[in-house]
Amino acid sequence: MYTVEQVRALTPVRNSVENLAERSDLRDVFLCHAWDDRKGVAKELHDLLESRGVSVWFSEKDIALGVPLLRAIDKGLANSRVGLVLVTPAMLRRLPAEGIADKELSVLLSRDRLIPIVHDTTYEALREVSPLLGSRTGLSTEEDPIADVATKLAELVNI
Repeated sequence: MYTVEQVRALTPVRNSVENLAERSDLRDVFLCHAWDDRKGVAKELHDLLESRGVSVWFSEKDIALGVPLLRAIDKGLANSRVGLVLVTPAMLRRLPAEGIADKELSVLLSRDRLIPIVHDTTYEALREVSPLLGSRTGLSTEEDPIADVATKLAELVNI
């Protein structure tokens, strides 16, 4: 369960999620991650979320062969209630290169529905690369195992 402080911090996200809950074409979450993490921790988080009943837009399963990559991502962003950014050392290395993850992050930062998940790094390291993302409240696998992070996220989106 969330602490009182965590609930207060996530209130803008919750209000935004509740407003979108009536659209039937939405995914619960869009999972933004570094390419290097696609078969590791990103896949693990995806699987844990889906096992908890959360529908996840995940590029590795949602972009078919031959489909224009950026357009598919654009549709995924538009049709997701919450954006998750999996912040790992690989993500921190990729963001300055202004690749696809950086483009996804730019869109997600413009919304109230963004939650960073910090894994194998720190918020301090994140703030050095992205002060805006680092200013958002989120979850850390240093504080909670990734399975517990997935449970907390499922509680948030299954309102």
